[in-house]
Amino acid sequence: MTATLDLGVVGNGTIAALIDRQGRVVWGCVPAFDGDPVFCALLSPRDHDGGDYAIELEGMTSAEQHYIENTAVLRTVLRDGQGNAIEVIDFAPRWKWFDRFYHPVMLIRRVRPLSGSPRIRVRLRPLRDYGAAVPETTWGSNHIRFLIPGFTLRLTSDAPVRMILDGLPFVLDRELHLVLGADESLTESVAAYVRTAEDRTISYWREWVRNLSIPLEWQEAVIRSAITLKLCQYEDTGAIVAAITTSIPEAPHTVRNWDYRYCWLRDAAFVVRALNRLGATRTMEEYLGYLFNLATFESGALQPLYSIGFQAELAEEEVPTLTGYRGMGPVRRGNLAWLQRQHDVYGSVVLASTQLFFDRRLGRPGDAAMFRRLEPVGERAFAMHDQPDAGLWEFRGRAEVHTYSSVMCWAACDRLARIAWHLQLHDRASFWRDRAEAMHEHILQSSFDLRRGHFVDVFGGHRLDASLLLLADLGFVAPHDSRFVATVEAIGRELKRGDALFRYTAPDDFGTPETSFTICTFWYIDALAAIGRKEEARDMFERLLAKRNHLGLLSEDLTFEDAQAWGNFPQTYSHVGLIIAAMRLSRPWTDAT
Repeated sequence: MTATLDLGVVGNGTIAALIDRQGRVVWGCVPAFDGDPVFCALLSPRDHDGGDYAIELEGMTSAEQHYIENTAVLRTVLRDGQGNAIEVIDFAPRWKWFDRFYHPVMLIRRVRPLSGSPRIRVRLRPLRDYGAAVPETTWGSNHIRFLIPGFTLRLTSDAPVRMILDGLPFVLDRELHLVLGADESLTESVAAYVRTAEDRTISYWREWVRNLSIPLEWQEAVIRSAITLKLCQYEDTGAIVAAITTSIPEAPHTVRNWDYRYCWLRDAAFVVRALNRLGATRTMEEYLGYLFNLATFESGALQPLYSIGFQAELAEEEVPTLTGYRGMGPVRRGNLAWLQRQHDVYGSVVLASTQLFFDRRLGRPGDAAMFRRLEPVGERAFAMHDQPDAGLWEFRGRAEVHTYSSVMCWAACDRLARIAWHLQLHDRASFWRDRAEAMHEHILQSSFDLRRGHFVDVFGGHRLDASLLLLADLGFVAPHDSRFVATVEAIGRELKRGDALFRYTAPDDFGTPETSFTICTFWYIDALAAIGRKEEARDMFERLLAKRNHLGLLSEDLTFEDAQAWGNFPQTYSHVGLIIAAMRLSRPWTDAT
């Protein structure tokens, strides 16, 4: 069976699992997002069968799948050719309990017959050490234990344990419950626990969604994207991962594949700003807690990414025991980008923090003390705004003064001036305003090509990249500024192919890009609307929405020819772009009355 990214995601802020159309868990790490992928079938284990968790219906001929409305609870229906059918419900428990959130390392599956006398087989085959070995197993009357280094997985079930252990088929004549989690005994019947957990988890997600300020149009798409973003935040620290997976290549047979299970400060800032626009500000508050706990934060010097547990060193290595998505290796663990200089990170941090100082709904709004903690970040932004870096596209073989990085440094100082003024720290407001204005003038002179009539990707350069589409959204130029309009139009001519955009087209360290970068397409749609081409933007947005998978999820990249999904999954960038574009394009709620 050829792997595709027609996958669903379930999770709870501690773990996440990817489940294919037939209800097979093909990816999931324990005890957290960046842990050992005990379910690694998505990346093709080399030496062992398994790395998956399937509920198989004998003679299956069709499958249906959808999320329970406004939740992260997934329902899969499998049918055979003789009228037999089963339902599989998958979720990771999450709810408010004793004034805190209950979100254990746990995946729950509920299986019941819908019609006939279906025969099923439960195949639970975790692997350890990135697919290198089959874990030692012990079992009792109602449980199976899998000994993973540093963590023991325990399945508790009212299904016949020997049938699961040996992968034997049996008739499903009643509802069964399977709880896979830490090596702890349940204090009640497994059926009672699952029923309670399912009800409470559904209630949690529906209450969370009810509090979102969504647009009138494309509500389903926005809600699904918002839930997906929430699933990418690690509750214990507030970190936000760029994606759940590692090493899904950007295009077929390319070595462009990376480990995205870490917290890029840039990506996380995009997530925070998108969810803030929907009113989900708790993600921002938790993420700022993560930022302020970084060991280097007080100095202002920040690297582009960190682990979800604050580790700074993320040594990159190839994993020989996994052959890769569709066999297209290498599979990587760690990410060398932690060593890079990416100066936009300073603007990302300040932008992620800004709403904290202005939003009156927050229980603990930003104050002068927090502002002072941000000032060293502004100092670094000012010092680095005209210095070469790897840029947001993380070029490994060259460093230049990237326009987007410089504008983000300007944004850090600009927002610090606004925050200081709001806090009535007038001396500091003047200080940061003077710096921002000087930077603004310098960047304009260095990044606008008078001969070509548009902004360029690097100071003194001549090429375009899609990040220039953000200049108006960041407030660096007005949307109607002729220089910005000309830049959007030039990007449409040079980077757009059909209904999708390249990040850039110039060759980089790994050759010439082959696929579209989905958030860039959303940026283009948003920029079209900003410069007055709203109907064109709406049409393009609708066509892009149709390229989501069957559950409304997006990876990082799409092929131009057939919109096939590539790149790590689900990609926070892509779902951020969807939300921002939908908020821009939707008709107002007054149109519904």
